[in-house]
Amino acid sequence: MNETSSPTAAPAGAPPSLGRIFWVFLVMGATSLGGGVVGYLRTGLVTRNNWLDDITFVELLSISQTLPGLNATNMSILVGDRLRGAWGAVLATIGMCLPGATLMTAAAYAYGIGGDDPWSKAFLHGIAAGALGLILVVMVQLGSRVLKEVADYVIVLATAAAVAFFHVQVPYALIGAGIVAIWWHRPRAGKVHKPHNAPVGERHHE
Repeated sequence: MNETSSPTAAPAGAPPSLGRIFWVFLVMGATSLGGGVVGYLRTGLVTRNNWLDDITFVELLSISQTLPGLNATNMSILVGDRLRGAWGAVLATIGMCLPGATLMTAAAYAYGIGGDDPWSKAFLHGIAAGALGLILVVMVQLGSRVLKEVADYVIVLATAAAVAFFHVQVPYALIGAGIVAIWWHRPRAGKVHKPHNAPVGERHHE
């Protein structure tokens, strides 16, 4: 059996130190402005530190989105635990939440003083536009690697349409999409198994 490593696979090296985990999440928490946290998480965890590959990142992000709470907090717990266990989860969560909690306290105070100021409103509109751009970039980057069949794109578009146009609540839309995806990708007799992180065209031979 020939195995080819995925171009986005993380190396099987020693896990990072607890201090390194805290610092990386602290920086991401301090720079993920405007809600574009998914883009910062992928840059920090996949591209810059190579702690995860894209497939694993999407899997953990999917779990985070189906659980209560913020994606950033949920991802910090999952990734920290994956890297260094319980202490990794604790320090990653503190690192991610500490800058935001500090800055939002200061922002709330400043907004209470000058919230109607046109410069404040212009700043908030600009940050919102930048966050949308980050989310779109990450969606394109991950979609090109994760979505392999026409059915995958149909499920994505149907889920988005259900939430945006038919006002289906997000948990119900995710449950419905999950059921359809599991049924579509279920094991079938005679279907050749291919590892989910293998390059397109590579087959798995027993």
